[in-house]
This record gives sequence, C-alpha cells and structure tokens, in this order.
Amino acid sequence: KHNLTLTSVATLLTSVEETPEPIPTVIKGNIPSWINGSFLRNGPGKFEFGESRFNHWFDGMALMHRFHICDGQVTYSSRFLRSDSYVQNLEKNRIVVSEFGTLAMPDPCKNIFAQFFSRFQIPKATDNAGVNFVKYKGDFYVSTETNYMRKIDPQSLETKEKVDWTKYIAVNAATAHPHYDREGATYNLGNSYGRQGYFYNIIHVPRGEGGTDGADLNGAKILCSIPAASSRKPSYYHSFALSENYVIFIEQPIKLDLLKFMLYRVLGKGFHEVMSWEPQLETVFHVVDRRTGQLSKTRYYTNAMFTLHQINAYEDNGYLIMDMCCGEDGSVIGNFTLENLKAAGEEMDKVFYSSLCTILPWRYVLPLEVKEEEPNDQNLINLPNTTATAMKTTTGVFCTHENLYNHDLLEYGGLEFPQINYTHYNARPYRYFYACGFGHVFGDSLLKMDLEGKKLKVWRHPGLFPSEPVFVPAPDAKDEDDGVVMSVVVTPRERKSSFLLVLDAKTFTELGRAEVPVDIPFGTHGLFNEMG
Repeated sequence: KHNLTLTSVATLLTSVEETPEPIPTVIKGNIPSWINGSFLRNGPGKFEFGESRFNHWFDGMALMHRFHICDGQVTYSSRFLRSDSYVQNLEKNRIVVSEFGTLAMPDPCKNIFAQFFSRFQIPKATDNAGVNFVKYKGDFYVSTETNYMRKIDPQSLETKEKVDWTKYIAVNAATAHPHYDREGATYNLGNSYGRQGYFYNIIHVPRGEGGTDGADLNGAKILCSIPAASSRKPSYYHSFALSENYVIFIEQPIKLDLLKFMLYRVLGKGFHEVMSWEPQLETVFHVVDRRTGQLSKTRYYTNAMFTLHQINAYEDNGYLIMDMCCGEDGSVIGNFTLENLKAAGEEMDKVFYSSLCTILPWRYVLPLEVKEEEPNDQNLINLPNTTATAMKTTTGVFCTHENLYNHDLLEYGGLEFPQINYTHYNARPYRYFYACGFGHVFGDSLLKMDLEGKKLKVWRHPGLFPSEPVFVPAPDAKDEDDGVVMSVVVTPRERKSSFLLVLDAKTFTELGRAEVPVDIPFGTHGLFNEMG
C-alpha cells in the first residue's frame, strides 16, 4: 500500500436530496449521438433519520439515479426508493428497521418489558434494495441481499410492487448479481434453511416480455440445491459465475454464525458482526450443469480466499475457466463502517485502508472430465497460455490460480467492480475487462485490462472517485471493445461537481462528460437500459 495521506471522503457519505424531475446537465466534450438510453445506478443516499444514524455504508437508504442520454444530451434525475424501511423510518423519524450493520433499537414508547422481549424477536428482513438494478422477465427491479426486491419504473424511477422471493420458490434470500443468458432467462443464487439443513440454491427465472402490471416471477424454479459444508455456519456469498453450460457457486470461508444470528438482537450486534473469516478452511467450487441441474461429482477446491465479484467464466476444450476478483483476507466486509470511511487523512491511512487486503484478478481453470485412473498430484491442465493448475488429490481436485495482472496493477491498489462487454462476451472467451482501481477505500481510477499481455490502460485524476465502469457496445461494433465505458465521477473537494464520464472503450480516453449541478454520493452498481 502507498504511503500517501488519503483524501477524506466524508462528504461522499453524507445524505443528499433527491431530484425527482429530470434536470439538464452541462456537456463538456462530446457524448456520441449513437448512445440512446438510460444509465441507471443504485446506492446509499440517506444515512440518518432524526437523531439515529446508520453504522455501515451498506445501510444507507437506497437512492436511484438515472442519466438519460439522447442525441448527445443528458438529463439527470434521482429518487429515494420508497421501501417499507424508508417509509417506516421516515414516519417515526428514527431507524426502526434493522440493516446490515445497524440494529434498530426497541421503540422507546414501549414499556420496559415490551422493550426487553422485543430484543428476542428476529428482525424482519429489510426491503432497502440499495445494491443493484436487475432485470427479470423484461422488467426492472432494484435488489439487495434479502428476500425482497422492488419493481421500478425505469423512466420515472417510481417505486412499484414489493416482491418476496419466498412467495415463488423456497429460498430465504437472493443475490443482487443475477446472470442473464442469451435466451432472456435469468439465473440467481439463494439460500434456504430448515430441518434438512442449510442449502445454496441455483434459481432459474424464464424469459418474459416485460411491461406487465404487477411483479411477475412466475415460473421461477430451483435448478439445484447444494448442501452447506456446515449447516450452522454457512458461507456468505455476493455473486456466482455462469458459463455457457454451467453455474458455479463458490463456497468461501466467510461464515455466518447462525446461532449468533438468532441471538444478535439480544447481543446488540449488527448483522455484519455475526460474520467471521475462517482462513483455516478451504474454498470450494460447486459446478452445476445448467441444462440438467446436476451437481458435479468432482469436488474442486482451493486455499482460503474470498470473492465478491466475478469477471467472466467460459469453457475451452474441456476446461472451465473462471476469472474473478479475489483477496486473501475476507475479514474486510464488516469494516466498511461509516466511522472508518469518514476518518480523515492519516487516520484513515493508518487504521483502515492499510488494513484492507488488495483485491486482484485471478483465473482458475477446472478440468471438467476427471478420470478415476488419473494419477494424484499431477497437473491436469493441458491448455496453452495459463499458469493455473489443477491436481487430483484424495479429497478432490485442488486448484491454484493464475494472476491476471502484471506488477503495475499494484500501483493502482488492485481492482474491483469488474465489468465486461456482457451482451456479446459473457460466458464466452473474451479479451478485455474494465474495473475501478482502489488506491483509496473507494475506487479512485478506472482501469481497462487487456488479457493478451495483461496490459493496463488507466483513467485517473487525483481527488476524483469514479463508479463501477459500465460498457455499452457501439451499434456497428466489430471488435470486443468497440463502444464506450460510462462511470459516475464524484469528488469530496467541492459541492455539486459530480459528472457522468464517457470514455472511448478502445483508447480509454475521455470523449465527454455531463456535469450534474447536484450532490451525488458514492454508489454501488447499475446498468445501461437501451430501451430508455
């Protein structure tokens, strides 16, 4: 890690007002006229109600953003998600719904006995869906990591129906990072627990035309249920990998202690405090055939590592290639408290940023056919151009990764929030990915990685913090990187100075920007809606 004093980002973690009616932006440079649609983004935007404040960055109330792009012009609008959590907190003017890192305190108006017993009730899951915009059956939703999503009007950003996964299939929650296949179906991952134990479930939602009244997940089914290695301490997961024929669930040693979870109100702890990093455990790759729902009999595993976001996965000559952003210390997730993030300068450097492990792009290669007669402890990978290994052992196939980077990436603090040309290259061999470099606790650069030679192109300006880069292909694209990369750039240096940045994806140079005259906090994920 570098020794520079870090800029305080406290102002990027401050509550803002919504902008429900579209406002014009100031265009600098040139926004290509072929871009026609809306860049939709999600993330926390309100961090307190009355005197009560959220503890963790993930807890802030969801604020949805829309950059509508047409004929080289851009308008901006934003709305708070009218979740039940938001509405109830607003009504009471205090936090009454528990979030990931904030435990709602008992109602002070209750008598002392009612307050005491309310601590023994397991809190209802939040519908504060502030992680991502997702699509099911052609409709848009915002999502978090509970069983609730909210349908959204992608033009007005109005909050529509609340959707409960448990009403459709037997899962207790689903990720905010589904995958989409070329037929229009959506895949996701959700957990379930009961008398039989704890399971990770691969979910399949069929295609649909969208535009229906109400929310419709009918036809959703569980493709495969994978039993947890330990039902009392299942793994935390944020995403999963998808190739043309397989879904891959990564069971990592970030564990949720279910006993502590049941008692966490009594203990007065936030949800993030029932998670533990257990590096003595292995990481297991569960490979499911998405045509049949069959779980591979081969146990693929590696040393303890953690991953939040996948880059891509594809098949090549009998091998499954998985690229993902990985770290060697998974204790980091609970540390993104607002107290840590708001620390200034040297304090943040010493206490927080320097303690974070660097997230780096790794490649694992899994041999799909492992014959019984294969000898142990010999590399089963016979592909050119990879240093990843896979060796048969008495307990399965042990995999080691290839580093998908050269030393220069370390100058930018590693990378996260990876994106690719998803429409045309997801689950297929590919050459490029885009990400945020992390020379700070938030992304402070944009990176383009060329996997042929592991060469980097970089956009970085001191004091500017770009969001997850989203690739939009050009209508007449011939090459994988024909198109633009969009990112929302914020800065703590001056108020109302955020902008939408548009880079030429091939050269990674700026084409233009749309300056927004309102404050925008640092966000999470989003997508481009070419329908407008």
